[in-house]
Amino acid sequence: MHTSPIKKTTVIIKIASIIGLLDSLYLAYVKIAKAPIYCTPGLGDCDVVNASRWSELFGIPLGIYGIAGFGLILLLVTLGIRNQVIRKHVDLALFGISLAGFLFSLYLTSIEVFVLKTYCQWCVLSAAAMSVIFITTIIRLVVKSPTNTASGGNKHAKN
Repeated sequence: MHTSPIKKTTVIIKIASIIGLLDSLYLAYVKIAKAPIYCTPGLGDCDVVNASRWSELFGIPLGIYGIAGFGLILLLVTLGIRNQVIRKHVDLALFGISLAGFLFSLYLTSIEVFVLKTYCQWCVLSAAAMSVIFITTIIRLVVKSPTNTASGGNKHAKN
């Protein structure tokens, strides 16, 4: 049984977005409820990162933005297949959202490394999930590109 590359990327994006969504829910809960954050000993200092001024944007915990971003990605990749209007633009929308998420994660990771000099395992997990989505979305766009489609996936083939 042969599964198309697009179906494989859809599964990868769904799994990564669910992981990112659960991670963001946890981070939002910890911040809003002022609950203690679990951090595996020896894997950074989640308390320092979570208490820093970079753990909120415009007074809103970053976990809320993660919920919105990963939730929207999951919604698009799930419903985009079923809705004719969304289907035409789903890959570009996924690319745009994941690019923004990837760049923001890159910025936050650099804050952890260079300013706070520690990191949070939950933040790293979120950044990893968004990176997987971003890379997978690029693969989707390349696989669906007119050059690959016209040549059957072999850009060196003669049409």
